Amino acid sequence: MSEFYEDEDWSFETPDFGITSLKLVNEVGINDSDSESGSEVDSDVETATATTPATSVPPDSGVVARPPTADQEFGPGFEGDDHEGHHLHFQYSQCTGKRRGLFVGINYIGQFGQLAGCINDVKNITQWLIDQYGWKREEMRILTDDTEDPEKMPTTKNILEGMLWLVSDAKADDSLFFHYAGHGAPVADHDGDEDDGFDEAIIPCDCDSFFGFPIIDDMMHSIMVEPLPAGCRLTALMDCCHSGSALDLPYMYTVDGQIMEPNLSEEAQMGLLAAQIHGDQAAMLEHAKQMVKQLEAKKAHEISRKTKTSAADVIAWSGCKDSQTSADTSVDGEATGAMSWAFRTALTKNPKQSYKQLLNTVHEMLEDKYEQKPQLTSSHPIDTDIMFII
Repeated sequence: MSEFYEDEDWSFETPDFGITSLKLVNEVGINDSDSESGSEVDSDVETATATTPATSVPPDSGVVARPPTADQEFGPGFEGDDHEGHHLHFQYSQCTGKRRGLFVGINYIGQFGQLAGCINDVKNITQWLIDQYGWKREEMRILTDDTEDPEKMPTTKNILEGMLWLVSDAKADDSLFFHYAGHGAPVADHDGDEDDGFDEAIIPCDCDSFFGFPIIDDMMHSIMVEPLPAGCRLTALMDCCHSGSALDLPYMYTVDGQIMEPNLSEEAQMGLLAAQIHGDQAAMLEHAKQMVKQLEAKKAHEISRKTKTSAADVIAWSGCKDSQTSADTSVDGEATGAMSWAFRTALTKNPKQSYKQLLNTVHEMLEDKYEQKPQLTSSHPIDTDIMFII
């Protein structure tokens, strides 16, 4: 997130933690003993399909259907070890089970790159969940850097412990919520699953200390997504810079509700052909580089689909593309993150929006004043015409 430091260099080079983050958590002395759970490439689109319709609501009724309860199939068929045909499966959460939320707001008080609205974002989102959805304070763990309680500071250790607590004992139809408001940064990708060659990371308040480090998306996926069972919802609201794919979820959507797919740009291919015809060596090299970059992006996309798809119902709403910053701004005289404000304001005005409607609503609320483009990603293909529920 940025306002005063739009051009700051928040790049970090982290050790190659890989995705074995639970091992890392144990190595730094963290345990869960107190437990009670877009990349910017040219793209065409593929429609997400599932075997069961949401409901029998007439298409022109104006009523948004709730998610279906039946098991969903998706993707191409494949032959299993039993030599029978199979499909991948997932299950939508009905969000009727246990509720639990981790809320992290970091203003970096007294540090370089201090922000103004992140703590307010956490206060506003938690109160909104209580007022509109009936959540209770005891279902929430809140970490902000305006406290004197060391256990409630948004340090690397406390955030990782909170993530483990969030997903512990998760079951189908549970509703888990992770909200992060603070700085985000790109870090070098080490496992080949990023289109642009960079992982996305959140920045705890102690990153400049011996005990702190950026928490990369591979790590967050390993801790908060991989352990979840089918039908368990995790909603992530990521109000930070470089957050488009911040949970490493493999399905990203256009404002038309379609899944984005990387392809080889026709422009690059035609440019290369034209350069060859005219013997323009410099242009040939430039277009060849573009095609190589797009091939690498497609390979990263395929790796992500193979390794990061989940039967759990994980949804992430991010404030911007991976290449963009998210605004730390002011609305009606109160410091706030633009995405946190738009998300709760949109759902306060109309709580029964489809995924596609909500994505368009937050885009429209931000597009006139900010350059950032909010992103929607998921752990499996979703029908974006069904209702987004919490």
